[in-house]
Amino acid sequence: MPVLAELPRSTIHEPPRAAPTLPISVVVVARNEARNLPRCLASVHGWVSEIVVALNNTTDESAAIAAKFGAQVVTLEWKGFRDTKNAALELARFHWALCLDADEEVSLPLRTELERAFRSGNVYRYAGVRFPRKVWFIDRWITHGDWYPDLSLRLVDRRRARWGGDAYVHEKLECEGPILRLHGDLHHYSFPSLASQVGKINLFAELFLQQQEARGAQFSVAGTLFRSAWRFFRGYILRLGFLDGFPGLYIAGSNAFGVFARCSRLYEAGRHRDPPPLSASRR
Repeated sequence: MPVLAELPRSTIHEPPRAAPTLPISVVVVARNEARNLPRCLASVHGWVSEIVVALNNTTDESAAIAAKFGAQVVTLEWKGFRDTKNAALELARFHWALCLDADEEVSLPLRTELERAFRSGNVYRYAGVRFPRKVWFIDRWITHGDWYPDLSLRLVDRRRARWGGDAYVHEKLECEGPILRLHGDLHHYSFPSLASQVGKINLFAELFLQQQEARGAQFSVAGTLFRSAWRFFRGYILRLGFLDGFPGLYIAGSNAFGVFARCSRLYEAGRHRDPPPLSASRR
């Protein structure tokens, strides 16, 4: 079994400080995330007012883990990323909701900025707050290329925000009003191994195919080649992915192949045929 690189020590959180909690509901949608939930929930426990963990089709210990952190645990029917996350958002009691994935954690610098914004009252001038998301991949934090800064709108005033975008993939929070930009990172531990990253290529290719078929899209050889090449050039050269060493090269190549694989699924869907019958000489 391959040995995984040790995670950075910043994932170990000190016991919560004795300070007033912020008027924030943390909302997490998860399925079989017992491995990631302790890190995610530890990063918000003790300084937010509410944690809601919405589970779907879960068979592991996620519910018990969430309960240990004082979370409200609910079960939701899976209706796709966008609609399920909107249903979970409606469960929050406070106007401000911090929407996290189970494989994310609030870094200490980001927590400090959020506390300062709420206690100064500055945050109430805005409808949402966005901040960079930083990925731990193989043996380092990725700080260039297509994966960083990946500015993410995750803290919103629920009265002016909803999850929008496509129902199949690439859902995103949308809000009406000005957005505050912070600089602390949201940590993302999306890929514990290269194998898990490769597996996501197939998942997103399937979701992409559903999306494109719903739109009546057609396969294009020229478009497939151009988009794949551009994705590599943009991430590795223009966005300085080469500064992240070999992981930066891998990410740029993997992203390019991911585009190629997704577009190729359209070709397969439009041209797939059953194999010819065996010839008489081979029956």
